Amino acid sequence: MKIEEVKNVITVGASAGGLSAVSELLASLPGNIDAAVFIVIHISKVAIEENILSLLNKKSKLEVVIPQNGTKIENRKAYLAPVDHHMMLSNGTILTTRGAKENHWRPSIDVLFRTAAAAYSNCVTGIILTGLLDDGTSGMIAIKNAGGTCIVQEPEEAEYADMPQSVINNIEVDYRVSIVDMHYILSDLYSRGICVKGEVPANLKLESEITLRMSSNYEQTSTLGIPTMFTCPDCGGVLTKIKEDGNSRYRCFTGHVYSEDILTGEYANKIEEALWVAIRMMEERRNFISGLEERTQINTYVSEDRKKRADELKVYIERLKDVLKDVGDSRITKL
Repeated sequence: MKIEEVKNVITVGASAGGLSAVSELLASLPGNIDAAVFIVIHISKVAIEENILSLLNKKSKLEVVIPQNGTKIENRKAYLAPVDHHMMLSNGTILTTRGAKENHWRPSIDVLFRTAAAAYSNCVTGIILTGLLDDGTSGMIAIKNAGGTCIVQEPEEAEYADMPQSVINNIEVDYRVSIVDMHYILSDLYSRGICVKGEVPANLKLESEITLRMSSNYEQTSTLGIPTMFTCPDCGGVLTKIKEDGNSRYRCFTGHVYSEDILTGEYANKIEEALWVAIRMMEERRNFISGLEERTQINTYVSEDRKKRADELKVYIERLKDVLKDVGDSRITKL
């Protein structure tokens, strides 16, 4: 049987509290909706996919499946990103890869939204549901810039308001509504005639191609923005600063991507790791010096000198622990 051409694409992103929110959304969508639905939920990479599928299919009128790499897109079907794999769209096909993480997530909402916008331009409707931090904001900006429609769950209704609120803070969303009202909006959008794909911004098309190819080309990555002196917390590669609608994010040439808030937190983590290593090494040296007297016969002067050095190390250790506390407090405040 010939696969029906997909005219409309719905992309859905959710994180904390997302399973129940996505289930509620799917339950409200009609089985004859003229669109294909693509879903990314941030879940543990040890999660059992079959259990998640079973839960989503219980109430959904659309069949929910987990695609393989190269799966052809079918209309009136919902696709859930595989655990620990990005889900990307290209020329009527779904690609699934274990590419570099974005904002430390794989699958990434931004990756799905960005590649969908590049492939289907203004025929994409992006939906952001409950979740922590800001994954999905950059992807929504891509959809908006390609002429698509942006819908967010009303933050006051969301179990975790960070993600929808981040989108609202960074772009002018088309609809800010309760989940139960989203299907009315979608039905109205798809009753206005066949969607004709428009032009895709050149920078969006290029970044999507880089993501699809899992490119490790510094020259290409640097054309997306301004190379910086900062390095990737994951691989040490040079970070390129990409500005979009007043929002900035950072991409390294191996594919890791961070929002400003996530990158700030990652640098704080690296500082914390370095401080713990320093504390451990000082503790080891202090313990070694303190134990020398038990292992050797020494005079009073040498004994007092070693005690002085051990006491000094204790002071430095306590100071480093105070710095660690400040680093931890500043990260919590930021988040």
